[in-house]
Amino acid sequence: MPDPNGFLRYPRRMPARRPVPVRISDWREVYPPAGAELIREQATRCMDCGIPFCHSDTAGCPLANRIPDWNDLVRTANWDAAVESLHATNNFPEFTGRLCPAPCEAACVLGIGGGEPVTIKQVEVEIADAAAARGLAPRPAPTPSGRSVAVVGSGPAGLAAAQQLARAGHAVTVYERDDAIGGLLRYGIPDFKLEKRHIDARLAQLAAEGVVFRTGVNVGVDVTAEQLRAQHDAVLLACGALQGRETDTVGRRLRGVHQAMAHLVAANRVVAAAGEGRPALATLPDGTPIDAAGRHVVIIGGGDTAADCLGVAHRQGAAGVHQLDLYPRPPQGRDEARDPWPTWPWVLREYPAHEEGGERVFAVAVEEFVDDGTGAVRAVRIVEVTVEKRDGRRFVTTVPGTERELPADLVLLAIGFEGTEEQPLLAQFGVSRNARGAVDSRADWQTGADGVFVAGDMHRGASLIVWAIAEGRAAAAAIHAYLGGSGTLPAPVDPTTRALAAR
Repeated sequence: MPDPNGFLRYPRRMPARRPVPVRISDWREVYPPAGAELIREQATRCMDCGIPFCHSDTAGCPLANRIPDWNDLVRTANWDAAVESLHATNNFPEFTGRLCPAPCEAACVLGIGGGEPVTIKQVEVEIADAAAARGLAPRPAPTPSGRSVAVVGSGPAGLAAAQQLARAGHAVTVYERDDAIGGLLRYGIPDFKLEKRHIDARLAQLAAEGVVFRTGVNVGVDVTAEQLRAQHDAVLLACGALQGRETDTVGRRLRGVHQAMAHLVAANRVVAAAGEGRPALATLPDGTPIDAAGRHVVIIGGGDTAADCLGVAHRQGAAGVHQLDLYPRPPQGRDEARDPWPTWPWVLREYPAHEEGGERVFAVAVEEFVDDGTGAVRAVRIVEVTVEKRDGRRFVTTVPGTERELPADLVLLAIGFEGTEEQPLLAQFGVSRNARGAVDSRADWQTGADGVFVAGDMHRGASLIVWAIAEGRAAAAAIHAYLGGSGTLPAPVDPTTRALAAR
């Protein structure tokens, strides 16, 4: 029985972040471990609602995490049972607890009428870290199935599917074109949000469960789709949605104007090399430097990727940073008329990087990247705008007389993604991108090619990590059934499941 007065006795509290001057001098995670008493208090705030919207697949968590259950187990200090309850629905809670923006909290009943939801995400990460501290025991299948599956891509969708299938007895090989396993978790997410030791610990568990990892293998180039299908009984495509959205703004091709992900990957490679005792410079694949040190940086975009670039720029020693957002400054709290509970609200989201420095500029658009006369960017010319949405379309109107320039010798485009990349493996497997740049599937997660499945961002477009893991688990269940496996695996979502949105 939960404490019915817990939310009245305890306010919402988060652990204190590491001091700004300290944390921007290194790449360690922003949040230190929370104290046991703080987490117990926060878990006590959970009411175990009659209808727990926090783990609804359309309003809250698509993984159907048993949030009220493990909150109460933490409240009563039953940590072993909390670990079991959490892992029953989520393969990688240490990732989601750090990276997910927590739609579960937006759907928490305590948030009705502007209240303060339970710190679900923080409780989750503390349970996951408690499990890691005890050691992530492998759970290999007792009996091999004799069937083999190839997973192409090693992000959260691919790894979740790989673990589910391996535990069901199938021989699983994960193919990754990069030099290390993890997808965007490895080289797209900065260490101050996710230290890579968490990935390595989970990979050791998967390897002990029988998953084979092959890095540096670009499927469609180094190995053909035909070869892969000859070696395996089924294939799962989980290559993500890495095609960055482009702009035709004047000056886009100037030196110093880059896709945000190029900057993040370069920075992550430097941090990884330093951890291994190897010198490295932040450069593009062609050797072009892309370090923010001493530069005036302009980041275009207002989401997670933009905030990641902001934090990286601070740690690299940028001279100054502006973050530009096309939309007006959001409100501090939910507008019930616009975004009624439990939909995901449009509110001002302050990331830890924002308290580290830089200036956010709202309701502006870039008119031009200004040439310094040598083919490099020296400034961005911006103008104030108004944005309206009518009939599902966006209308942007500039405000005359508001043009101005911001100094910029490094510009990062964090304006979203356009789906999975066009690559040789698509044609070789006989699949294609749809109008959204994603790959469609049938109700059983199969593409148009028999025995070839798809999941994660490659299927639904760029989305949240919880959706990637949910789709990976669901696709694994479909592959298990396709291979004639005994019993069923959990399938938290189907290919058509979408998050609840306000009209």
